[in-house]
Amino acid sequence: MNATVATEPTPEQAALFARVRRMMVIAGITSAVAVAVVLIAVGYRLYRGEGSPVTTATDVTAPLPKGARIVSTAVAADRLVVTLDISGVTEIRTFDAKTLKPAGKLKFVSEP
Repeated sequence: MNATVATEPTPEQAALFARVRRMMVIAGITSAVAVAVVLIAVGYRLYRGEGSPVTTATDVTAPLPKGARIVSTAVAADRLVVTLDISGVTEIRTFDAKTLKPAGKLKFVSEP
C-alpha cells in the first residue's frame, strides 16, 4: 500500500483556500440574516395579528324605528350593509363586520 502524504500547500493554493473560506463565511452570514428576517416577519405578523379568522360569536341587538322593515342585507369589504324601508323612506345602515358597531347611515327621501 502506498500512503500519500499531504504536502504543504503552495502560496497560490493557500490564497485560494483563504478566498474560499471568506466566501463561505459571507454566504453563511447572509443565510443566517435571511432566516432571521423571515422569522422576525412571521413573529411580527403573529404578534400584531388582528385575531384568527374564526372569531367568537357576538350577539348584538339593533333597534329599528317603529314601522321599519329590512329590505336587504349585504357584505361589502369589511362592512355589513342593511337596507331599511321606514314608512316609505329608504335608509341604508352600515356596520363594521368584525365588531358590529354602527359605521354610518344614509337616508333617501323624495323631493317635494
